[in-house]
Amino acid sequence: MRKILHADCDCFYAAVEMRDDPSLTHVPLAIGGSAERRGVVATCNYPARAYGIHSAMPTARAVRLCPDLKVLSPDFNKYRQVSQQVLATFHELTPLVEPLSLDEAYLDVTEVEQFHGSATWMARWLKQAVLARTGIVVSVGVAPNKFLAKIASDWDKPDGLFVITPEETERFITDLSVKKLHGVGPATASKLENQGISTCADLRAEPLERLLDQYGKFGRRLHELAHGIDDRPVNVTRERKSVSVENTYDQDLGDLAQCQQALQPLIARLHERLAKHGDPGIAKQFVKVKFNDFTSTTQETSARGVIDARFHELLESAWQRGARPVRLLGVGVRLAPALEQRQLGLFDAVDAPD
Repeated sequence: MRKILHADCDCFYAAVEMRDDPSLTHVPLAIGGSAERRGVVATCNYPARAYGIHSAMPTARAVRLCPDLKVLSPDFNKYRQVSQQVLATFHELTPLVEPLSLDEAYLDVTEVEQFHGSATWMARWLKQAVLARTGIVVSVGVAPNKFLAKIASDWDKPDGLFVITPEETERFITDLSVKKLHGVGPATASKLENQGISTCADLRAEPLERLLDQYGKFGRRLHELAHGIDDRPVNVTRERKSVSVENTYDQDLGDLAQCQQALQPLIARLHERLAKHGDPGIAKQFVKVKFNDFTSTTQETSARGVIDARFHELLESAWQRGARPVRLLGVGVRLAPALEQRQLGLFDAVDAPD
């Protein structure tokens, strides 16, 4: 039986800014792009959330909801420095740390003997240590697996500490809303609700064969999560799966010709970013388009390297799906798995001429 912690810094970017300027603590605060440049909210503090503001919301809409909203541009260099301090504290507890982003991580504390082996005491120490060293509040979930630990960390925010013991797991999962399951977005939740499935108990009553028929491979994952099954280990080496760049435009790109013209600078930036990553092996390349009604689409194709002309072909195909003004364009590549890259490198070396 594993002991897993999921640690999540509360409204991280906003928390760093409030720490550095306490006058921001009790005013509605959002970190993100400006409304004039059609930016979006990266995160916001709890006074702002009281107005219904949330991450990924267009800043212009956030300002309409709260005219007194204070909007700050993100300072990622500062956030990375604080994140490194937080991660260093995590590593004092266990070497088995899997960062998910700058502000959250999984920790496997199964073999940790400190605190008499109590994961709950470890979580309390973690919260106190991070706050004392960085001034940042961390919510922590404690559970027998990653799936439940992540749910637990969000259960009692802000400044939460929620524990799901092995003995409580069955009862907790049975009553859990399917909306809490990882991968269940609004569309899937609506589909499940139309079938009379609102809790994991309802989901358990569905035969696996029916879930596979209706939801494909994800049906098996739904079945497993409804039974509390999540055997994923804490992975200390995270493999990069993609590299991409995108841009939101101050004014909509009116037609396909304007989109094609705007694509080339993005491709150039992508080449620069790939060079910084050592020109990794590529499996696919893709184009992302977000239209002025906020619908988006992605078109991709298999590739063994970046072919600039192929991005233009993908863009034409993607644009035809909406055929309307565009607010955001992105280009990127899916990377080949590390093992495949090593194998290709080996074959290249073997085939190289003397």
